[in-house]
Amino acid sequence: MAYTRAYACAPLTRLTRPAGLSDPSRTLEPVQELHDAPLAPLTTFRLGGPAHRLITATTDDEVIAAVREADDTGTPLLLIGGGSNLVIGDKGFAGTALVIATEGFALDGTRLELAAGEVWTDAVARTVEAGLAGIECLAGIPGSAGATPIQNVGAYGQEVASTITEVVAYDRLTRETVTIPNAECAFTYRHSRFKADPERYVVLRVRFELEDADGLSEPVKYAETARALGVEAGDRVPLAEARETVLKLRSGKGMVLDPEDHDTWSAGSFFTNPILTDEEFAVFHARVRERLGADAVPPAYPAADGHTKTSAAWLIDKAGFTKGYGSGPARISTKHTLALTNRGTATTEDLLTLAREVVAGVRDVFGVTLVNEPVTVGVSL
Repeated sequence: MAYTRAYACAPLTRLTRPAGLSDPSRTLEPVQELHDAPLAPLTTFRLGGPAHRLITATTDDEVIAAVREADDTGTPLLLIGGGSNLVIGDKGFAGTALVIATEGFALDGTRLELAAGEVWTDAVARTVEAGLAGIECLAGIPGSAGATPIQNVGAYGQEVASTITEVVAYDRLTRETVTIPNAECAFTYRHSRFKADPERYVVLRVRFELEDADGLSEPVKYAETARALGVEAGDRVPLAEARETVLKLRSGKGMVLDPEDHDTWSAGSFFTNPILTDEEFAVFHARVRERLGADAVPPAYPAADGHTKTSAAWLIDKAGFTKGYGSGPARISTKHTLALTNRGTATTEDLLTLAREVVAGVRDVFGVTLVNEPVTVGVSL
Protein backbone atom coordinates (compact mmCIF):
# COMPACT_ATOMS: atom_id res chain seq x y z
CA MET A 1 0.00 0.00 0.00
CA ALA A 2 1.65 3.21 -1.15
CA TYR A 3 1.17 6.59 0.47
CA THR A 4 2.21 10.01 -0.70
CA ARG A 5 3.82 11.17 2.51
CA ALA A 6 5.41 9.76 5.62
CA TYR A 7 3.63 9.43 8.92
CA ALA A 8 4.60 8.42 12.39
CA CYS A 9 4.87 4.66 12.82
CA ALA A 10 4.84 2.66 16.01
CA PRO A 11 4.84 -1.03 16.80
CA LEU A 12 1.44 -2.72 16.88
CA THR A 13 0.67 -5.90 18.69
CA ARG A 14 -0.77 -8.30 16.12
CA LEU A 15 -3.35 -10.44 17.84
CA THR A 16 -3.87 -13.92 16.45
CA ARG A 17 -6.13 -16.55 17.93
CA PRO A 18 -5.63 -20.25 18.41
CA ALA A 19 -7.79 -22.64 16.42
CA GLY A 20 -10.89 -22.16 18.56
CA LEU A 21 -12.69 -19.20 17.04
CA SER A 22 -14.55 -18.34 20.22
CA ASP A 23 -11.45 -18.57 22.40
CA PRO A 24 -10.41 -15.05 23.45
CA SER A 25 -6.82 -16.06 24.20
CA ARG A 26 -4.19 -14.59 21.86
CA THR A 27 -0.56 -14.88 20.92
CA LEU A 28 1.45 -11.77 20.24
CA GLU A 29 3.92 -10.85 17.54
CA PRO A 30 5.21 -7.43 16.52
CA VAL A 31 3.96 -5.76 13.34
CA GLN A 32 3.57 -2.16 12.23
CA GLU A 33 0.78 0.33 12.54
CA LEU A 34 0.40 3.78 11.00
CA HIS A 35 -0.67 6.91 12.83
CA ASP A 36 -2.28 9.99 11.27
CA ALA A 37 -2.62 7.93 8.10
CA PRO A 38 -4.59 9.45 5.19
CA LEU A 39 -7.69 7.53 4.24
CA ALA A 40 -8.43 9.35 0.98
CA PRO A 41 -6.12 7.07 -1.08
CA LEU A 42 -8.09 4.08 0.21
CA THR A 43 -11.39 5.32 -1.25
CA THR A 44 -12.60 5.65 -4.82
CA PHE A 45 -13.67 9.23 -4.07
CA ARG A 46 -10.09 10.09 -2.98
CA LEU A 47 -11.68 12.06 -0.15
CA GLY A 48 -11.48 12.12 3.63
CA GLY A 49 -9.12 13.08 6.41
CA PRO A 50 -6.66 10.82 8.27
CA ALA A 51 -7.26 7.97 10.67
CA HIS A 52 -5.72 8.16 14.10
CA ARG A 53 -4.53 4.59 13.57
CA LEU A 54 -4.49 2.41 10.46
CA ILE A 55 -3.82 -1.32 10.38
CA THR A 56 -4.15 -3.90 7.65
CA ALA A 57 -5.35 -7.47 8.21
CA THR A 58 -4.42 -10.20 5.73
CA THR A 59 -6.00 -13.20 7.48
CA ASP A 60 -9.35 -13.85 9.14
CA ASP A 61 -7.55 -14.31 12.46
CA GLU A 62 -5.98 -10.88 12.15
CA VAL A 63 -9.35 -9.32 11.30
CA ILE A 64 -11.04 -10.90 14.31
CA ALA A 65 -8.19 -10.02 16.66
CA ALA A 66 -8.13 -6.38 15.57
CA VAL A 67 -11.90 -6.11 15.98
CA ARG A 68 -11.73 -7.70 19.44
CA GLU A 69 -8.95 -5.37 20.47
CA ALA A 70 -11.02 -2.34 19.45
CA ASP A 71 -14.10 -3.68 21.22
CA ASP A 72 -12.15 -4.50 24.37
CA THR A 73 -10.69 -1.00 24.57
CA GLY A 74 -13.79 0.89 23.45
CA THR A 75 -11.96 2.24 20.40
CA PRO A 76 -14.08 3.41 17.44
CA LEU A 77 -13.53 1.05 14.51
CA LEU A 78 -13.85 1.72 10.78
CA LEU A 79 -13.76 -1.25 8.42
CA ILE A 80 -12.37 -0.61 4.94
CA GLY A 81 -12.51 -3.00 2.01
CA GLY A 82 -12.22 -1.59 -1.49
CA GLY A 83 -13.27 1.88 -0.33
CA SER A 84 -15.85 2.18 -3.10
CA ASN A 85 -18.80 2.85 -0.83
CA LEU A 86 -17.31 5.27 1.69
CA VAL A 87 -17.68 9.00 2.23
CA ILE A 88 -15.24 9.97 4.98
CA GLY A 89 -15.37 13.41 6.57
CA ASP A 90 -12.58 15.92 6.08
CA LYS A 91 -11.64 15.62 9.75
CA GLY A 92 -10.94 11.93 9.27
CA PHE A 93 -11.58 9.16 11.76
CA ALA A 94 -10.66 9.38 15.44
CA GLY A 95 -10.16 5.68 15.97
CA THR A 96 -8.76 2.57 14.33
CA ALA A 97 -9.28 2.06 10.60
CA LEU A 98 -8.95 -1.61 9.71
CA VAL A 99 -8.23 -2.48 6.09
CA ILE A 100 -9.49 -5.98 5.31
CA ALA A 101 -7.00 -7.33 2.77
CA THR A 102 -7.64 -11.05 3.10
CA GLU A 103 -7.20 -13.24 0.04
CA GLY A 104 -8.94 -16.43 -0.98
CA PHE A 105 -10.69 -17.69 -4.12
CA ALA A 106 -11.87 -21.31 -3.85
CA LEU A 107 -13.93 -22.99 -6.56
CA ASP A 108 -15.38 -26.48 -6.08
CA GLY A 109 -17.62 -27.37 -8.99
CA THR A 110 -20.24 -24.63 -9.01
CA ARG A 111 -19.55 -23.61 -5.40
CA LEU A 112 -17.45 -20.50 -4.87
CA GLU A 113 -15.96 -19.15 -1.65
CA LEU A 114 -14.38 -15.70 -1.53
CA ALA A 115 -12.41 -14.09 1.27
CA ALA A 116 -13.79 -10.70 2.20
CA GLY A 117 -10.74 -8.86 0.89
CA GLU A 118 -10.84 -10.35 -2.61
CA VAL A 119 -11.21 -7.75 -5.37
CA TRP A 120 -14.75 -8.26 -6.58
CA THR A 121 -14.35 -7.50 -10.26
CA ASP A 122 -11.34 -9.86 -10.46
CA ALA A 123 -13.39 -12.61 -8.85
CA VAL A 124 -16.15 -12.09 -11.42
CA ALA A 125 -13.62 -12.40 -14.23
CA ARG A 126 -12.32 -15.68 -12.81
CA THR A 127 -15.80 -17.20 -12.59
CA VAL A 128 -16.43 -16.25 -16.21
CA GLU A 129 -13.14 -17.86 -17.21
CA ALA A 130 -14.26 -20.97 -15.34
CA GLY A 131 -17.48 -21.04 -17.37
CA LEU A 132 -19.82 -20.38 -14.47
CA ALA A 133 -22.84 -18.09 -14.61
CA GLY A 134 -24.53 -16.06 -11.91
CA ILE A 135 -22.44 -12.94 -11.33
CA GLU A 136 -21.19 -12.12 -14.85
CA CYS A 137 -23.36 -8.98 -15.07
CA LEU A 138 -21.77 -7.66 -11.86
CA ALA A 139 -18.47 -7.14 -13.68
CA GLY A 140 -16.68 -3.84 -13.16
CA ILE A 141 -18.25 -3.07 -9.79
CA PRO A 142 -15.44 -1.70 -7.62
CA GLY A 143 -14.83 -2.88 -4.10
CA SER A 144 -14.24 -6.09 -2.24
CA ALA A 145 -16.16 -9.34 -2.00
CA GLY A 146 -16.97 -8.81 1.66
CA ALA A 147 -19.02 -5.72 0.85
CA THR A 148 -21.31 -7.48 -1.62
CA PRO A 149 -23.70 -9.12 0.87
CA ILE A 150 -23.84 -5.99 3.03
CA GLN A 151 -25.18 -3.87 0.19
CA ASN A 152 -26.78 -6.75 -1.71
CA VAL A 153 -24.80 -5.51 -4.68
CA GLY A 154 -26.67 -5.62 -7.95
CA ALA A 155 -26.59 -4.31 -11.51
CA TYR A 156 -27.88 -5.12 -14.97
CA GLY A 157 -30.47 -7.62 -13.78
CA GLN A 158 -28.38 -9.52 -11.25
CA GLU A 159 -27.82 -9.16 -7.52
CA VAL A 160 -25.70 -11.24 -5.20
CA ALA A 161 -28.69 -12.31 -3.10
CA SER A 162 -29.65 -14.74 -5.85
CA THR A 163 -26.34 -16.64 -5.72
CA ILE A 164 -25.06 -16.25 -2.13
CA THR A 165 -25.65 -19.41 -0.12
CA GLU A 166 -24.14 -18.24 3.17
CA VAL A 167 -21.99 -15.59 4.76
CA VAL A 168 -19.28 -16.28 7.33
CA ALA A 169 -18.97 -13.36 9.73
CA TYR A 170 -17.55 -12.42 13.10
CA ASP A 171 -20.37 -11.52 15.48
CA ARG A 172 -19.16 -8.70 17.73
CA LEU A 173 -22.04 -9.26 20.13
CA THR A 174 -21.46 -12.96 20.83
CA ARG A 175 -17.72 -12.78 20.03
CA GLU A 176 -18.02 -15.84 17.82
CA THR A 177 -17.63 -16.64 14.16
CA VAL A 178 -21.02 -17.49 12.69
CA THR A 179 -22.25 -18.88 9.39
CA ILE A 180 -25.45 -17.19 8.25
CA PRO A 181 -27.48 -18.89 5.49
CA ASN A 182 -29.04 -16.86 2.70
CA ALA A 183 -32.53 -17.11 4.17
CA GLU A 184 -31.34 -15.37 7.34
CA CYS A 185 -29.45 -12.56 5.58
CA ALA A 186 -32.67 -10.54 5.09
CA PHE A 187 -31.72 -9.47 1.60
CA THR A 188 -33.79 -6.74 -0.02
CA TYR A 189 -32.99 -4.04 -2.57
CA ARG A 190 -29.51 -2.73 -1.66
CA HIS A 191 -30.02 -3.87 1.90
CA SER A 192 -29.37 -6.79 4.23
CA ARG A 193 -29.16 -7.92 7.82
CA PHE A 194 -25.55 -6.74 7.84
CA LYS A 195 -26.39 -3.24 6.65
CA ALA A 196 -29.28 -3.01 9.11
CA ASP A 197 -26.94 -3.74 12.04
CA PRO A 198 -23.57 -2.38 10.87
CA GLU A 199 -21.94 -2.46 14.30
CA ARG A 200 -22.54 -6.16 14.84
CA TYR A 201 -21.15 -8.22 11.97
CA VAL A 202 -17.77 -8.26 10.23
CA VAL A 203 -17.96 -10.27 7.02
CA LEU A 204 -15.07 -12.72 6.66
CA ARG A 205 -16.09 -14.98 3.76
CA VAL A 206 -18.91 -15.20 1.23
CA ARG A 207 -20.10 -18.42 -0.37
CA PHE A 208 -21.97 -18.66 -3.66
CA GLU A 209 -23.71 -21.29 -5.77
CA LEU A 210 -23.17 -20.56 -9.45
CA GLU A 211 -24.50 -22.28 -12.57
CA ASP A 212 -22.76 -24.37 -15.21
CA ALA A 213 -24.71 -23.54 -18.37
CA ASP A 214 -22.14 -24.82 -20.86
CA GLY A 215 -20.37 -21.48 -21.07
CA LEU A 216 -23.54 -19.42 -21.36
CA SER A 217 -24.76 -16.61 -19.13
CA GLU A 218 -27.84 -16.55 -16.97
CA PRO A 219 -30.92 -15.50 -18.95
CA VAL A 220 -30.45 -11.79 -19.72
CA LYS A 221 -32.92 -9.82 -17.61
CA TYR A 222 -32.01 -6.16 -18.06
CA ALA A 223 -33.43 -4.42 -21.13
CA GLU A 224 -30.36 -2.23 -21.71
CA THR A 225 -28.08 -5.26 -21.60
CA ALA A 226 -30.31 -7.19 -24.00
CA ARG A 227 -30.31 -4.29 -26.45
CA ALA A 228 -26.53 -3.96 -26.27
CA LEU A 229 -26.17 -7.69 -26.87
CA GLY A 230 -28.71 -7.72 -29.69
CA VAL A 231 -30.85 -10.39 -28.01
CA GLU A 232 -34.24 -10.68 -26.36
CA ALA A 233 -34.76 -10.61 -22.62
CA GLY A 234 -34.55 -14.19 -21.37
CA ASP A 235 -31.92 -15.24 -23.90
CA ARG A 236 -28.55 -16.60 -22.86
CA VAL A 237 -25.27 -15.45 -24.42
CA PRO A 238 -21.65 -16.54 -24.06
CA LEU A 239 -20.39 -15.59 -20.60
CA ALA A 240 -17.44 -13.57 -21.86
CA GLU A 241 -19.72 -11.61 -24.18
CA ALA A 242 -22.07 -10.77 -21.32
CA ARG A 243 -19.21 -9.62 -19.09
CA GLU A 244 -17.56 -7.54 -21.82
CA THR A 245 -20.87 -5.88 -22.73
CA VAL A 246 -21.54 -4.92 -19.12
CA LEU A 247 -18.02 -3.51 -18.79
CA LYS A 248 -18.59 -1.37 -21.89
CA LEU A 249 -21.92 -0.14 -20.57
CA ARG A 250 -20.41 0.71 -17.19
CA SER A 251 -17.39 2.37 -18.77
CA GLY A 252 -19.66 4.54 -20.89
CA LYS A 253 -21.24 5.78 -17.66
CA GLY A 254 -17.92 6.42 -15.93
CA MET A 255 -18.45 3.50 -13.56
CA VAL A 256 -15.29 1.53 -14.23
CA LEU A 257 -12.38 2.88 -12.20
CA ASP A 258 -9.77 4.83 -14.15
CA PRO A 259 -7.21 6.93 -12.21
CA GLU A 260 -6.92 9.31 -15.16
CA ASP A 261 -10.67 9.93 -15.51
CA HIS A 262 -12.24 12.13 -12.85
CA ASP A 263 -15.66 10.90 -13.91
CA THR A 264 -14.74 7.66 -12.14
CA TRP A 265 -13.61 9.37 -8.92
CA SER A 266 -16.93 8.51 -7.36
CA ALA A 267 -18.81 5.85 -5.43
CA GLY A 268 -20.73 4.80 -8.52
CA SER A 269 -24.43 5.37 -7.92
CA PHE A 270 -24.62 7.90 -5.09
CA PHE A 271 -28.36 7.47 -4.52
CA THR A 272 -30.56 4.39 -4.40
CA ASN A 273 -33.64 4.12 -6.58
CA PRO A 274 -36.66 5.22 -4.50
CA ILE A 275 -39.24 2.56 -3.63
CA LEU A 276 -42.71 4.04 -3.18
CA THR A 277 -46.04 2.86 -1.83
CA ASP A 278 -49.08 3.11 -4.10
CA GLU A 279 -50.10 6.33 -2.39
CA GLU A 280 -46.61 7.83 -2.63
CA PHE A 281 -46.33 6.86 -6.28
CA ALA A 282 -49.70 8.47 -7.08
CA VAL A 283 -48.58 11.74 -5.49
CA PHE A 284 -45.26 11.51 -7.30
CA HIS A 285 -46.97 10.81 -10.64
CA ALA A 286 -49.14 13.88 -10.18
CA ARG A 287 -46.04 16.01 -9.55
CA VAL A 288 -44.47 14.56 -12.71
CA ARG A 289 -47.48 15.55 -14.83
CA GLU A 290 -47.49 18.98 -13.26
CA ARG A 291 -43.81 19.46 -14.03
CA LEU A 292 -43.46 17.70 -17.39
CA GLY A 293 -46.92 17.67 -18.90
CA ALA A 294 -50.11 15.62 -18.75
CA ASP A 295 -48.68 12.77 -20.84
CA ALA A 296 -45.46 12.39 -18.85
CA VAL A 297 -44.90 8.93 -17.42
CA PRO A 298 -42.09 8.32 -14.91
CA PRO A 299 -40.10 5.07 -14.84
CA ALA A 300 -41.90 2.45 -12.76
CA TYR A 301 -40.80 -1.09 -11.88
CA PRO A 302 -42.42 -3.65 -9.59
CA ALA A 303 -40.79 -3.91 -6.15
CA ALA A 304 -41.34 -6.04 -3.08
CA ASP A 305 -44.56 -5.86 -1.07
CA GLY A 306 -46.48 -4.42 -4.00
CA HIS A 307 -44.44 -1.22 -4.01
CA THR A 308 -43.07 0.56 -7.07
CA LYS A 309 -39.45 1.43 -7.76
CA THR A 310 -38.59 4.48 -9.82
CA SER A 311 -35.30 5.78 -11.20
CA ALA A 312 -33.11 8.08 -9.14
CA ALA A 313 -31.14 9.01 -12.26
CA TRP A 314 -34.35 10.07 -14.02
CA LEU A 315 -35.46 12.13 -11.02
CA ILE A 316 -32.13 13.92 -10.81
CA ASP A 317 -32.05 14.71 -14.52
CA LYS A 318 -35.68 15.88 -14.73
CA ALA A 319 -35.19 18.07 -11.65
CA GLY A 320 -32.57 20.01 -13.60
CA PHE A 321 -29.35 18.35 -12.43
CA THR A 322 -28.04 17.20 -15.77
CA LYS A 323 -24.78 15.46 -16.62
CA GLY A 324 -21.79 17.62 -15.68
CA TYR A 325 -23.87 19.82 -13.36
CA GLY A 326 -21.86 22.01 -11.00
CA SER A 327 -19.13 24.59 -11.19
CA GLY A 328 -16.95 23.60 -8.26
CA PRO A 329 -14.51 20.76 -7.58
CA ALA A 330 -17.39 18.31 -6.94
CA ARG A 331 -19.80 17.82 -9.82
CA ILE A 332 -22.25 15.37 -11.31
CA SER A 333 -20.49 13.03 -13.72
CA THR A 334 -20.49 14.05 -17.36
CA LYS A 335 -21.48 10.46 -18.17
CA HIS A 336 -24.16 9.58 -15.61
CA THR A 337 -26.40 11.70 -13.40
CA LEU A 338 -26.32 9.17 -10.54
CA ALA A 339 -22.59 9.61 -9.97
CA LEU A 340 -21.27 12.53 -7.94
CA THR A 341 -17.58 13.03 -8.63
CA ASN A 342 -14.42 14.57 -7.26
CA ARG A 343 -12.85 16.56 -10.08
CA GLY A 344 -9.46 16.26 -8.40
CA THR A 345 -9.37 18.98 -5.75
CA ALA A 346 -12.69 18.49 -3.94
CA THR A 347 -13.15 18.09 -0.22
CA THR A 348 -15.79 15.91 1.37
CA GLU A 349 -17.72 19.03 2.30
CA ASP A 350 -17.73 20.05 -1.39
CA LEU A 351 -19.23 16.67 -2.24
CA LEU A 352 -21.86 16.85 0.50
CA THR A 353 -22.86 20.38 -0.53
CA LEU A 354 -23.58 19.09 -4.02
CA ALA A 355 -25.41 16.02 -2.69
CA ARG A 356 -27.60 18.15 -0.44
CA GLU A 357 -28.44 20.45 -3.35
CA VAL A 358 -29.53 17.48 -5.45
CA VAL A 359 -31.61 15.96 -2.64
CA ALA A 360 -33.34 19.28 -1.93
CA GLY A 361 -33.97 19.95 -5.61
CA VAL A 362 -35.52 16.53 -6.29
CA ARG A 363 -37.67 16.80 -3.17
CA ASP A 364 -38.89 20.27 -4.13
CA VAL A 365 -39.80 19.23 -7.68
CA PHE A 366 -41.13 15.70 -7.21
CA GLY A 367 -41.76 15.26 -3.49
CA VAL A 368 -39.38 12.28 -3.33
CA THR A 369 -36.44 12.21 -0.92
CA LEU A 370 -33.34 10.52 -2.30
CA VAL A 371 -31.27 8.34 0.04
CA ASN A 372 -27.50 8.11 -0.29
CA GLU A 373 -26.08 4.68 -1.07
CA PRO A 374 -22.50 5.16 0.23
CA VAL A 375 -21.79 4.87 3.94
CA THR A 376 -20.91 8.20 5.55
CA VAL A 377 -18.22 8.39 8.24
CA GLY A 378 -18.18 11.41 10.53
CA VAL A 379 -20.58 13.31 8.28
CA SER A 380 -24.15 13.09 7.05
CA LEU A 381 -26.41 14.60 4.41
